Amino acid sequence: MNQRIVHHPVLGSWTAGKPVSFRFNGTAYTAYEGETIAAALLANGVRTLRVHEEKGTPRGIYCNIGHCYECRVHVNGVPTVRACMTLVQEGMDVSAGTVLPTPLKKGGHVG
Repeated sequence: MNQRIVHHPVLGSWTAGKPVSFRFNGTAYTAYEGETIAAALLANGVRTLRVHEEKGTPRGIYCNIGHCYECRVHVNGVPTVRACMTLVQEGMDVSAGTVLPTPLKKGGHVG
């Protein structure tokens, strides 16, 4: 499923670079050189990039400029990589974050 924008009224036409293969959560996808992980996943129909660490609710791209950290993924075993700021590379293994154990809370508010 290719959902790439190939012509934009302001940015003009897109020319695909060399195809590269990568995996997200064990599924193989195709991206193109120069694409970020986030752009490649969106173009392939993937909207959920991770889940909230405590609640398990889905998270995806929010700002797409590196400020919000909602697109954090694991890349080749390295956690907390921003998908919107990281270019796809051949053979890259990307996975979503998982639900983490909630810290013990005493008396309600922690902090």
